[in-house]
Amino acid sequence: MAHSPGNTNVHSQSPGYGRAFAIGIGLNVTFVAVEIFFGLRSNSSALLADAGHNASDVFSLLFAWTAAWLATIAPRGKYTYGLRKTTILVSILNALLLFGAVALIALNAVRKLRDPEPVAGTQVMIVAGIGFFINAITALLFMKGQKEDLNIRGAFLHMAADASVSLGVVVAGFLINLTGKQWIDPITSFLIITVILWGTWRLFTDSIDLALDAVPKNINIDAVRDFLLAKGGVTDIHDLHIWAMSTTRVALTAHLIMPRGSDDGFITELQKELKREFGISHTTFQIENVQIEKDCSVDC
Repeated sequence: MAHSPGNTNVHSQSPGYGRAFAIGIGLNVTFVAVEIFFGLRSNSSALLADAGHNASDVFSLLFAWTAAWLATIAPRGKYTYGLRKTTILVSILNALLLFGAVALIALNAVRKLRDPEPVAGTQVMIVAGIGFFINAITALLFMKGQKEDLNIRGAFLHMAADASVSLGVVVAGFLINLTGKQWIDPITSFLIITVILWGTWRLFTDSIDLALDAVPKNINIDAVRDFLLAKGGVTDIHDLHIWAMSTTRVALTAHLIMPRGSDDGFITELQKELKREFGISHTTFQIENVQIEKDCSVDC
């Protein structure tokens, strides 16, 4: 049996991003309060819709930050993997919060469609324009690490999308001023809902997959199987399992059939190659010298 725990210094996975989370949360909390105030004052459902979306982003950033901290707690007691999987549970929670926000936005927009009310287009443009810059700044805070850390990449893409939504509200305010058509405001709300649902549904389904220990989307299990079978001395493989320990760490276990056994450096080199080629850092192998009958109730 050979095992690699991967990098146990999980603090190093997202260096310096505690400050980025704090700045992003602070900026967005302030802006949500401003949007709600001016959304009510200008009677804009689009502005309130954007405020609801940004409020959900505050919770998303807060939960993601908390989960990232929990993931740094060392394994102990019955939590033999630590609390790394809280990052996956938080992703599901964030998706559910976004679905709730969408429902509230839709109800408000439908009401405005039935009973159109005057909207202060200029105020909408100014406030949403401020939101565009705040969301863009927040996205930039996570730009540097988004290529190495999927969790940071998620934060970056989410805030970048929000900047686009805020820009859409600016356009709505401009069109209302230009045409005087009040229905543009709730229609813009529905467009915002479409953007939110598109991203949220992907977040929700991906999170459910990870919670059910599905193979992460960025890893091709057939490619991993072929990679292992191509190693010298390996004649067969069974009980290959690949799953996410968190949103940033992937684990693998496998039984390798090697009739002649393996040398001392075989597993160590194999683990290094799996981390380099597939990003799998937590691996456990069982070497078997004879072919055994596969248990199809577990893996075939």
